[in-house]
Order: sequence, then structure tokens, then C-alpha cells
Amino acid sequence: MKILDKYVAKNFLIGYAIAFCVLMGLRIIIDLFVNMDEFTEHADLGAFAVVGNILSFYILHSTLYFRDFAGMITVVAAAFSLGKMVRSNELVAVMASGVSLKRVIVPIILLAFLLMGLLIIDQEFLIPPLSDKLVRGQDAVPGQETYDVWFIDDGKGSLICSQKFYVKTSTLRKPTIILRRKKTDSAIWEVTGRISAENAVYNPKSGKWDLINGQFIEKGSQTGVQPIASYASDITPKDIPVRRRARHITLLSSHQLGALAAQKTKIKDLAQLYSQKHFRITDPVINLVMLMVCLPILVCRDPKSMKSSIMISFGTTAACFVTIFVCKMLAIEVIFDRVMPELWAWLPVFIFAPIAFIELDSMKT
Repeated sequence: MKILDKYVAKNFLIGYAIAFCVLMGLRIIIDLFVNMDEFTEHADLGAFAVVGNILSFYILHSTLYFRDFAGMITVVAAAFSLGKMVRSNELVAVMASGVSLKRVIVPIILLAFLLMGLLIIDQEFLIPPLSDKLVRGQDAVPGQETYDVWFIDDGKGSLICSQKFYVKTSTLRKPTIILRRKKTDSAIWEVTGRISAENAVYNPKSGKWDLINGQFIEKGSQTGVQPIASYASDITPKDIPVRRRARHITLLSSHQLGALAAQKTKIKDLAQLYSQKHFRITDPVINLVMLMVCLPILVCRDPKSMKSSIMISFGTTAACFVTIFVCKMLAIEVIFDRVMPELWAWLPVFIFAPIAFIELDSMKT
């Protein structure tokens, strides 16, 4: 690696570290300021317990904040490193030595490509194992959370309902399980029976829910109520906090999203699943495209125009974020009698990738 490459890479990594700390810290401070009253609802537990709850909450949620800000952090880091070089008139010296400015930005693009790997690791390997903890609200005490459960479908198509699910004891209070099966050559489900119990406690050894006073009623059967000791399901205590809200599917890995999509749920639910799967692919791509759109603007030789270049690059980044936000909303909507999550997931790439290549080609180097 040449000395110039090392110098540019060092400036970019320093800028990345600064941007990471500033943006993540700002996000945490704003959220803490808004939700401080919810954190202090359990002040009777003591100051150390409240502070510990705050620290654990934001340490875990930092994985989500990084997922959302990864693209912006990269752009800010590029602006920091190139702005420093422009202010010191270093780009003029580089050009005078016969080195193209396109060659200068190559280390930034390569490092940004590698750093996007952190985003993929965060989405696929860090967030899914922590998903049950990431759905916890600010007013909840760790280990004492309770959730209501309504019509969570498992791999067999059964629907699980419960008044309360206690995380600490992995217990469903007064659960009702509606047993279903899909009709042959049809997408219609038919009810085959119902299971009810006083409580259902998950047994990690057997992988089943042990039923207390469990009763099974088969549809159309003349035998009446039959006792049942357990119910086998692929739904575990870790899945319930995440699966109870459709918006929490963003916390699942691509493999988990594929498993849910294979169950062939409602059309809108399938659209959410497929849009999430495609956005998992396009998010790192659009982050790199966003950087490539901004770099030609930031590589200016006049320090006086650097401020305007930064404003233009941030405006372009904001336009890209708005486009992605709108596309994510439209990805699950019915337009022209069709749901097209694939189109909306890739649309920002189709819009901004040509702009990036045009700007790179028109750079004055």
C-alpha cells in the first residue's frame, strides 16, 4: 500500500470513529431525554437498578442504531477525511504530482465496502439472537417482562393465544391453541380442534410446552374433552416477544424470514417478509451507492467551496434516505392491484446508481 493510500485510509477511519461516536451518542441522548420518565417508573428498585436498566437497554439497542445509521456514518466519515485534505490544500499537491483524484478516493471506497460487512454481521448475526430483548420497552424491568399473545402461527399452522406470557418463567397464562390444517390443493385452512390449559410452561429439554390441566377438543368428535400433557411447537419463548408484532420482523435474520415466508401467510404479511428479505440485500448496496454519489461532490480543490460541497452531499444523502423510507412504505401496499416488494426494494438502487456513475465519470481530476 502506498503512503498516500495509508494517509487517506487513516483519515477516513478516524472520521468513521468520530462519526460513529457522535451519531450514536446523539441518538442515545435524544431517546434518553424523551423517555427518561419511563426509565424512572421503577425508581423504587434503587438508583443502581435504574442506571443498570438504562445501560443494558442502550447497549443492546446500539445494534439497531448502527443498522439505521451505517450509511450516514460512512458519508460523514468521507466528508471529514476529504474536508481535512481540502482545507490543507493537499488535493492540489496530489494533482500536481500527477495522481488522479479518482485514485485518491479508491481507499475510501474499499474501506467502505469492508465496513458494510459490519452492517451485514449486525443484521444477520447480532440482532436476531438479541431480538427478544430488543422488543423490551423502556418501562420494563429486565427479566420481568410480560406480553399478551394473539394468534401467533407456528410451523404447523396452529394459532397460539394467551392472556399473558411471562418471560422470566417462560409461561403462557390460560393459553388457547387453535389447531388447523391446510386443505388439499388449496390455500384455505380449516380448524381441526382446540387445546386449552390453565398454564403452559416451556420445557427446553423436550422442546415442548408442558400443559397444566390441558384439554383437547377435536372438531366433530363424539369423544368430548380429552386430557393432553404437552404440545410440540417450533415457537419458543424467545420467539414470542418478536412474533407478537408484525413490525418486529425487522429483527429476524434472512433465514428466519425465509422460514416464515414458507408458511404462506396472508398476502400483506408475505409482502412484509419479502420486502425485508430484499431490503437486507439492497441496504448495504444503497449505502455504497450513496457514498459514491457524495464522493465526487466532496472532492473539490477550492477550500472556499467545501462548505457548499458538504451541504450538497448531505442533501443528496437525505434525498436517498427519504426515497428509501417511501419505498419501504410502498413495498407492502397494493398498487395497480399488485404488491411488488421486489421493485420497491431495488428502486433506490436503480435511481441513484446511475447518478453515482455519472458523477464519478464527470469528476474533474
